[in-house]
Amino acid sequence: MAAPATDVSAVLVEGPWRHRLVAAHGARFHVAELGDGPLVLLLHDFPQFWWAWRAQLVALASAGYRAVAMDLRGYGASDKPPRGYDTATSAADVAALVRALGERDAFVVGHGVSGRTAWALPSLHPQQVRGIAVVGAAHPLLSRHVLRERLRGGGAAAVGARTTAVALARQLPVLPEHRLVHGDGVERFLRAASAPGWPRPEDVERYTEAIRVPFVAHSALEYHRWIARSAVRADGRRLAAALRGGVEVPVLQVRGELDPTVGAGALDAAARYAHGPHRVVQVPGAGHYAPEEAPDRLTAALAGWLARF
Repeated sequence: MAAPATDVSAVLVEGPWRHRLVAAHGARFHVAELGDGPLVLLLHDFPQFWWAWRAQLVALASAGYRAVAMDLRGYGASDKPPRGYDTATSAADVAALVRALGERDAFVVGHGVSGRTAWALPSLHPQQVRGIAVVGAAHPLLSRHVLRERLRGGGAAAVGARTTAVALARQLPVLPEHRLVHGDGVERFLRAASAPGWPRPEDVERYTEAIRVPFVAHSALEYHRWIARSAVRADGRRLAAALRGGVEVPVLQVRGELDPTVGAGALDAAARYAHGPHRVVQVPGAGHYAPEEAPDRLTAALAGWLARF
């Protein structure tokens, strides 16, 4: 049976925020915006969309920030072109969006796959970045370190090994998209990386509906396919060379203590690439999806870090 068609209106969830389409870097990006003050740009993970940051939008706006959660290229109500799902293009998208929002620079918060984008921004577009916060992601040059941590003995590592197997399976054509759109692929992926108790049924329904927006499943997987192939691609090697020098802006790294996708050691190892103020925070009881599993704790860590700058 075919999955029910989903219109982009499904991701335009109502709330205190304002929905906008913003032209930047040759595409249109959907954002949800709330508050006034220094710009904090929030980048979601797979298989989500801007709504993953709903709690932080409200809290950061109340704390005196202009909080903006975007749909990445290929997701939600943003444009879904056939190309541009590499880390360098994603970073250029974000830098251009900062300027299109009328700001000179921003604090950028990246979760999961968007954490790579956050790490790349200060090296590729330093003028648009005041600081970066990375949730549930290691530095892009520490991929081998992450893999070793996942495969190193114990129950948590067994989960990590399954996470790695899932990542490899995404390289297959067509089948991963089919499982996301027609099966329970979204729920299985969310549950595999989260702590017990999340996601709730309504979260699964929301993200399953969003992944069924035409072209989203394919676009979302293209980010992961590029990451896996980047080691042997010329653009991947160019990006690696650009990132080796590290970053000078303030860096906050956040990890749910039960996150099977990235270990604490990988976050500590990233200190070699953070030449400015660097802080690592673990969120007790949370898995990979800390912004939703433990929204109050994640927001407190983020707001406390932002207040320093």
